[in-house]
Amino acid sequence: MDNGIAYEQSRQLASKWAKTAALRSHGRIAPHIPPTRMFTKANLSSMLATHGMVVIKPVRGAGGHGVIKVSRAGGAYKYTYYSQTSSFGTFDGMYRSLLSRKKSRQYIIQKGIQLATIGGRPIDYRVKYVKQPSGQWLITAIVGRLAKPGLFVTNICRGGTLLSGSEGIRRSFSSRAVLPKKREMRLLTKLSTQVLESRFPGIGQLGFDYGIDRNGKIWIFEVNTRPQ
Repeated sequence: MDNGIAYEQSRQLASKWAKTAALRSHGRIAPHIPPTRMFTKANLSSMLATHGMVVIKPVRGAGGHGVIKVSRAGGAYKYTYYSQTSSFGTFDGMYRSLLSRKKSRQYIIQKGIQLATIGGRPIDYRVKYVKQPSGQWLITAIVGRLAKPGLFVTNICRGGTLLSGSEGIRRSFSSRAVLPKKREMRLLTKLSTQVLESRFPGIGQLGFDYGIDRNGKIWIFEVNTRPQ
């Protein structure tokens, strides 16, 4: 496994694969991690057959850069890169085009999640967790990120709109959902940090990216060690 570990004052973990694999090892956290595999032609084909829609993203990267949504419907395939959608009549044709997009970078494939929306725009959440000088960890922010119209990535640097976490949950679900959803995110954040800190000592700040699907299930998409 490629751990992709680098050090600064707070330990940096660039590899999404290493962090995802660590979290999937914990029985309470694993059900909240979308099925994830390394990008290969065979893995992409089988995951599209199983899930219908997947998201591929660089093993190392942030800000939504290089993230591509890929879907299969019947015998046709398409992918969306930022706001541009390309359609293909064959899997091989789509795969060759994807290779030209990803170049030599390593990618992972995740099951695509149909996120809850506000006005048709998907929303996800960033929970920032910072280790204090006392050694205690503290949640310093829970915010919602609403995708720019026409985009599926929610990153603020891609034109997303920042909301409070409470407002995002209330507007995409209901007021009643706010407290239990935030409580579950906090619990998953604390559990996940215990796992990551035991596996990768020296981390000091984490940004958890959560999604809530249309059925209300919470998913952990990734954990950043250099959260913006």
